[in-house]
Amino acid sequence: MASFSNVRWLTATLLLLLLLLAPCATHPQLTPAFYATTCPKLPAIVLSVVEKALKRNPTLGAAVLRLFFHDCFVNGCDGSVLLDDTPAMAGEKNAVGNANSLRGFEVIDAIKSKVEAACRSTVSCADILALASRDAVTLLGGPSWRVVLGRRDALTASLADANANLPPPSDSLSSLRTRFAAKGLSLRDLTALSGAHTVGSARCASFRPHVYNDPDVDPRYAAFRRHICPRVGGDARRLPLDATSPNRFDVSYYRDLMARRSLLHSDQELFNGGAADGLVRHYSANGQAFYMDFAAAMVKMGNISPLTGAAGEIRTHCRRAN
Repeated sequence: MASFSNVRWLTATLLLLLLLLAPCATHPQLTPAFYATTCPKLPAIVLSVVEKALKRNPTLGAAVLRLFFHDCFVNGCDGSVLLDDTPAMAGEKNAVGNANSLRGFEVIDAIKSKVEAACRSTVSCADILALASRDAVTLLGGPSWRVVLGRRDALTASLADANANLPPPSDSLSSLRTRFAAKGLSLRDLTALSGAHTVGSARCASFRPHVYNDPDVDPRYAAFRRHICPRVGGDARRLPLDATSPNRFDVSYYRDLMARRSLLHSDQELFNGGAADGLVRHYSANGQAFYMDFAAAMVKMGNISPLTGAAGEIRTHCRRAN
């Protein structure tokens, strides 16, 4: 994105402002102003904690964003991914797509502590996660958007539901489209949201099959990844999903797809002679379009089955029910 001229950057900014000002389709009980009177300092608190965390460790931005994805894809955006297991409940943290992989919980804990001090038992962990993911993207150089609020927190979580709903790195494009469509998300949403992989990293166990077995990988790219990730062992070793700019929210991810330098099989499926190829080409050449579509898709994803009204609760600690 650094190569954009001033004119193109101004154009992108104007387009984003239009998105922010335009009314967005959302759950009828969610609104950006939900805490305007009950917790007016909420946005500033969230931003300050996320900013401090990213200054200490920029990789936490991708971690927080991933938490939001994995929350919303399992029974909706209800903060259930944050719950620790209990003797009576096997939660989502140890699901196949989450175990030894999800990070950033301490960032949400720190935000919750400060929010509780400012406005006791008022703001849900689900809403904190939604705001934190937006701020993480913006601080990494990506777009901003209006976060609608008013979600309540789940009382429980489900390991089985997480295993059934989270897309594995082995998914085909057809399977990904089916999973996203079940959440009300289109192919455009899928392709734009996958651009979140312009930041973050993956474990060797997730990308080993792709760099060893798939034919659609640049040989030199695969050779280096094999050096880091042996055929046996080293499952926890990590590599950036976007080697070009791993802590910058930009279009490098899509350019990597076109060069066959994707770390995950499921990512390369977006540019493999299928229906998403045109969108990948479009985003790789047009950062403004990616930003606009990503922001719109994040709003849509944040509307997946929220708990509102009298459902759920407002947790005082995000890792456990009250």
